[in-house]
Amino acid sequence: MLIMDAACRHRPRVLVADDDVEMRRLVAESLRRDEYEVTEESDGGRLLVRVASVYSADRTIDRFDLIVSDIRMPVCSGLEILKGLREAHWKTPVILMTAFGDEETKEYAERLGALLIDKPFKMDVLRLVVRGLLHLDSEKDEPASGRRDEKETGEGS
Repeated sequence: MLIMDAACRHRPRVLVADDDVEMRRLVAESLRRDEYEVTEESDGGRLLVRVASVYSADRTIDRFDLIVSDIRMPVCSGLEILKGLREAHWKTPVILMTAFGDEETKEYAERLGALLIDKPFKMDVLRLVVRGLLHLDSEKDEPASGRRDEKETGEGS
């Protein structure tokens, strides 16, 4: 379990998107038990609206520390969301879940910096991957994700 000092840390925020209600709830509830703050979306369109509203403005506090998404969903795929985030130079970690993971899709997702997990998977494996991706930044005691690439945006030193 994560134990965080509210004065200097926040609970890692995870966005879970899957059009399969049972899968989405299973993943979300498992992550909530690990004390992550989880937001759920039911399809690619809702995922797109959520990501666009959060990442379009300079609202760092509202950003997600991790996105866990099915690849194939109505309206917009998890892969399209990932591509858009990378084009906007966001490094937010993304885990893509799929029951149809061909080698070309896996290679493309990896080039964009995502992890691809084939369904069915063991929930304990997903939880370990999430925990690894949300390692804490030792200097700031906050999740080290969700930041813009400093080289790409000209921010930083």
